[in-house]
Amino acid sequence: MNVLTILLSIFFILNFFFAGIVIFMERRDASATWAWILVLFFVPLLGFILYLVFGQNLSRKRLFEWDDIHKIGIDHMISKQIDALKYRYFSFIDQNVEAYRSLIYMHLINNDALLTQDNEIQIFTDGNEKFDQLFQDIRQAKDHIHLQYYIFRNDNLGKQLISLLTDKAKAGVRVRVLYDDMGSRTLTKRAFKQLIQAGGEIAAFFPSPIPLVNLRLNYRNHRKLVIIDGQIGYVGGFNVGDEYLGLKSKFGYWRDTHLRIKGRAVHTMQTRFILDWNQAADERKMGFAERYFPESRPAGNVSMQIVTSGPDEEWEQIKHGYIKMIASAKTSIYIQTPYFIPDASVLDALRIASLSGVDVRVMIPNKPDHMFVYWATLSYAGELLKTGAKIYIYDNGFIHSKMIVVDDQVASVGTANIDVRSFRLNFEVNAFIYHKETARKLTDIFHQDMELARELTLESFRQRPLKIRFKESISRLLSPIL
Repeated sequence: MNVLTILLSIFFILNFFFAGIVIFMERRDASATWAWILVLFFVPLLGFILYLVFGQNLSRKRLFEWDDIHKIGIDHMISKQIDALKYRYFSFIDQNVEAYRSLIYMHLINNDALLTQDNEIQIFTDGNEKFDQLFQDIRQAKDHIHLQYYIFRNDNLGKQLISLLTDKAKAGVRVRVLYDDMGSRTLTKRAFKQLIQAGGEIAAFFPSPIPLVNLRLNYRNHRKLVIIDGQIGYVGGFNVGDEYLGLKSKFGYWRDTHLRIKGRAVHTMQTRFILDWNQAADERKMGFAERYFPESRPAGNVSMQIVTSGPDEEWEQIKHGYIKMIASAKTSIYIQTPYFIPDASVLDALRIASLSGVDVRVMIPNKPDHMFVYWATLSYAGELLKTGAKIYIYDNGFIHSKMIVVDDQVASVGTANIDVRSFRLNFEVNAFIYHKETARKLTDIFHQDMELARELTLESFRQRPLKIRFKESISRLLSPIL
């Protein structure tokens, strides 16, 4: 028996071993199980390597602990709000919000997502406008600046941001930057040398011991949060990089959705940042300090919850919120997402809504940034077309917005895409907004984007070439693990 035969035998044994783990130990859903078995047996030489990189399941333990959380009364406030909603004596400032009592209760009891009713929201769809405002807010910071991004590039935009943060650190402002080690894999600590020397602190989420190589491709921190002085917060789809300003020819204009928030919702964003920071920062953990949760006057009248999800949680919080919103729809559902790979529960919810006469519209990009994801997206979009839903392909560059608006009454904007990766594999954060005026603004933005998009009709979808159908079929088989 030669060496090649021995190696091939070892590879096949490993494939059977990992297939057994997938089936009997990790307890995945059936679609993901079959997808991994397909990879393991049809790509025998690479299947087990792909499984090691992509497939390992994260144990369902809480990664984020904060012993001081009771000091700001969060546990007490949560219990009090749960009782008030459950026994129907909660005081809604905006009576229209009461229609979403059950959605609010679900997020509160399962995700500790407090409802705050005194917020002001500013919507950004253009990267230049978003970062201009962010830089302005950073310049005016007096106490602390907390930034968290999935992608942080050391390009022109990244260098400008680091330089500004360095100036603020020199002026005595406490600066902390948290980035995902995989999303920012080309970034090194050397890029932050001057900021660190000025007193700034840097941390990477799930770092790799090997420079520039991180084999943990799943379970990434996809959140984008900025908190300034505990009074201003940012959440949405924009990362830090020149492409988000439309400066990369591959994508052209970058269309995204981001929120600037003032009000008590910023305190819940701060809590999320502290939990994430303490997981990543080792000996530089943050404790409770009143400076991070300053008292402030009400900023507006927007009711909202900051909802997070991740693979360490028992429930898929943001996905459940999406389904609950879809199920409540009476007239319209507008969705923008760069990746439309819904699991069976979300797809069925959208099908039922569309077949029931609800105006379901989904907007997706006209170009891929991940090829398999792009073809799978087209396949699922075609499924919805059969129910009477409308699909729009955005032609003015790349649309990266993660937004859903229902009935011009309730909306969600954040970091979670409509795909399995966001629902189960990544750490995400979304703002669920219960405010008619804000929802209508987002609907108007969707209509404006329709002017820059083309409608994908059922007739044109059915006439697509055979090679495209083949790509869609393969990508759809792999969609549970994309």
